[in-house]
Amino acid sequence: MSGRVGKAAYKPVGVLLGLAAGAVAGAIFRQVWKVTAGDGEAPSATDEDRRWGEVLAAAALQGAIFSVVRAAVDRGGAVGVRRLTGRWPD
Repeated sequence: MSGRVGKAAYKPVGVLLGLAAGAVAGAIFRQVWKVTAGDGEAPSATDEDRRWGEVLAAAALQGAIFSVVRAAVDRGGAVGVRRLTGRWPD
């Protein structure tokens, strides 16, 4: 399989994995926020009743969780493609 075909084969897999990663990261974030903040719902940036620090802490935590989950899912997907095709996706 050429590099072009490998990349094309991985593209739909990558999209599906990205959607799954977003859903998993969102669920993890909600649980972590509940435990760490003792609050059921994370603040949004436009929530007038929340302080800057709380809003920025929530955003930083959410971004970190999303990045770690996305990297783990992408890496796992690439390993799976290599197992199936014998080539690492580009």
